[in-house]
Amino acid sequence: MAAPIRIGIVGCGRILPAHLRGYRLLREAGYDDFRITALVARKRDDAVMFRKRGEGPTPRPPVSRDESGDALAAPHCYVSDFQSELLPDVYTDVAEMLSSGNVDAVDLTASLPVHHSIGLACLAAGKHLMVEKPIAITVKAGAQLVEAAEAAGLTLSVMENARFREAARLGHWAIERGELGNVQMVAAISLGTGEWSPDRVVADTPWRHNMLEAGGGASVDIGVHLAHQLRYLAGEIRSMTAIARVFEPVRELRDADGNVFGQFPADADDAFFALPEFENGAAGTISFTWAGHGEPTGLPEGAVIYGERGCLKGTMLIRDGGERIDLRERFNAEAGPATRDALFPHGLTDTFALAYRDWIDAIAAGRQSEMNGREGLHDLATAFAIMESATTRTSIAVADVLSGKVDSYQRAINAHYGL
Repeated sequence: MAAPIRIGIVGCGRILPAHLRGYRLLREAGYDDFRITALVARKRDDAVMFRKRGEGPTPRPPVSRDESGDALAAPHCYVSDFQSELLPDVYTDVAEMLSSGNVDAVDLTASLPVHHSIGLACLAAGKHLMVEKPIAITVKAGAQLVEAAEAAGLTLSVMENARFREAARLGHWAIERGELGNVQMVAAISLGTGEWSPDRVVADTPWRHNMLEAGGGASVDIGVHLAHQLRYLAGEIRSMTAIARVFEPVRELRDADGNVFGQFPADADDAFFALPEFENGAAGTISFTWAGHGEPTGLPEGAVIYGERGCLKGTMLIRDGGERIDLRERFNAEAGPATRDALFPHGLTDTFALAYRDWIDAIAAGRQSEMNGREGLHDLATAFAIMESATTRTSIAVADVLSGKVDSYQRAINAHYGL
């Protein structure tokens, strides 16, 4: 049996509990082919906070209460909860970790502005890489990561967990079987959120509202999720026509009693409205906003897909005449063992666990993962097509954003990072 893949985690922030939960569920399912051997944070206590239960600083409470759909609501987790036989070393410097000989691969969960710089350093050191979504601050930065990984023969994956949601996996399976026929229309509409609207700092992380640190606001942070979900279910998006706005130019931090204790200027979009056109002729409408007074409005099923033979809403396939087919039941009845193992190995449904299984298997096999760097880069280009369209007030071809031919919106960001 090959030695376990040694993984160093860089970035010990608010999203890390969801990542550690994914690793824990893999170990509980019997996967024994990895170990977390390093935790890296600029402040040592931030890393120690996740090392061993009963030690270190008091954990931060989750910033989200939406346990049904937001990874930021994951409860605190320690590496010792699933790996008591080996505790990770703690570092405050990425270079020191890379030179320690202690890791084979790096899981980069740090904030977006450092994805490309730290990611390139890890790849240059010969380490396989998992990057939190979005893959990078701009398409140009993301392309550097993809090219570096491919040149070095290293596995680069992106933590785009939208691909691993049960509804997405089952929907893709059904569409590949011809259950919908050719896709004709899509819609994913969301106005306002229950936790961040109209003007709260999203996830209590002010950088998300700064264009030079976040790349884009809702269009990039949420846009890459939508881009991947639609690409996975409906096919490649040819072009995007969009409007984006900053409706709330000041965002606030509030305590549990609603008292304001911080205000931050916002220049990254908090709302976008877009019309994607697909390579296969399908068309649709997508929107997302962190702004919105009153109460949220949206499609309860998330993205809906209409085809020649019916429509797909969540895990329900609905035919003309009202016939309703539960895809969970159909999958359980008709999917063979190989398909089950490919989509939900060991019955796992946690999206982070499935993404890590994809990455670790790819490293062991010496190949790229299902959710690889090029997929993440294409998602980012599709999301940036929203802002490129909103900036130029024209329809934008995704291919032109991907190639770098169109970069009016991203140009200032690239210049800021010397890209």
